Amino acid sequence: MNSPLLQLLVLAGIAIFLILRLKSVLGTRDGYEAQPQPRPDPSTNPRRQEFEVIEGGPDYDITDHVPEGSEAATALMGMKRIEPSFNVTEFLGGAKGAYEWILMAFERGQMDEIAPFLSEDVFEAFSQVVDSRQEQGLSVEADFVGVRETSLTDAAFDQATGRAEITVRFIGELISVVRDANGEIIEGQPGQSKKQKDTWTFERVMGSDDPNWRLVATGE
Repeated sequence: MNSPLLQLLVLAGIAIFLILRLKSVLGTRDGYEAQPQPRPDPSTNPRRQEFEVIEGGPDYDITDHVPEGSEAATALMGMKRIEPSFNVTEFLGGAKGAYEWILMAFERGQMDEIAPFLSEDVFEAFSQVVDSRQEQGLSVEADFVGVRETSLTDAAFDQATGRAEITVRFIGELISVVRDANGEIIEGQPGQSKKQKDTWTFERVMGSDDPNWRLVATGE
């Protein structure tokens, strides 16, 4: 066998070996193979257009709680402009927790605990009730059952000062028993809950370093 023929056989063998190796790694393709499609223009992407419509639509974090276009909605929008991280739904969740905490501290006469979160007027009004109970020798046994309803009823915002007010109506349920100095029950029944309805107004300066809202007004 001459040298050129030998070289040709060696090269053919190498080619067959490489083809078999490629098939084992890449597999085989059978049937129709779709041609590469052109990349879509982002400006004509319907999903992108839908997103842009939603972006420019109503803020459901606001309209889920107050009517769209109302004065309260306008006030909440103003708060968000000053402090974009502000979330109405999260605020109501925090207000719900604050309602239970402040109400139970008041019932138990623990005014020092909640003083930083009350306006001067509210603190004085609560303290007068607590002092009156103590003067009469009355004691309160209270247990909080839960908040049955939390709803935002009003909001106001002063653009000049950044001062925001949000009014929330609560319907809670608690067990409260009042005893006189002799331990006799004069109000409530042990184990029997009652509804507690309150309308509270919270205040804060938006954009300030203090993240806490203060209770500035109460009503039924």
